[in-house]
Amino acid sequence: MDDLRTLYPPPAGLAVDKQLDHLDEFARLFIARSPFLVMATADGGGNCDASPRGDAPGFVVVLDEKRLLLPDRPGNNRVDSLSNLAANPRLGLLFFVPGVLETLRVNGRAEMVTDTATLGGLSAQDRLPKSALMVTVEEVFFHCGKALKRSALWDPARHAVPGEIPSLGRILAGQTGKIAAKEAETRIAHAYEAHLY
Repeated sequence: MDDLRTLYPPPAGLAVDKQLDHLDEFARLFIARSPFLVMATADGGGNCDASPRGDAPGFVVVLDEKRLLLPDRPGNNRVDSLSNLAANPRLGLLFFVPGVLETLRVNGRAEMVTDTATLGGLSAQDRLPKSALMVTVEEVFFHCGKALKRSALWDPARHAVPGEIPSLGRILAGQTGKIAAKEAETRIAHAYEAHLY
């Protein structure tokens, strides 16, 4: 820490003062408008994972100033994040709103819930998620927009042009050698169409 503080001076007052231990009106508004977040977890040995989560704005439900519900929509069934949380319940969430430079960080503890009474309000396309995370909030603060501004993330002129990045089907075929690109692309297209929820 001494070496770190030699290289980086202490944060300015506002950088410290902005950290809350609850979801205030501004955090609630941001979460209600957010269609996308990145969830960071670590297992009992400290091995880390960051996973995208997304759906229509408001898919994460704020229950009160200390709790929110995050539905688990269908994915690849690796359950990396859920496995990590079973060993270590701490997590970090980073919420994005398209077109907004700032992001919202929420840190806390999560517990997986599966009862239909809790899941009932989280349905999408008439389908309940298999589970959801009940997150108890410990830290909340907004990040300034420097990273998104430097990256020009929301600037369409900086978006990849079609074909610049190989399709996921081509990538899986090349990386695994166990499936043809065309078959992989067909499977992925079907999953996107039939198994989004």
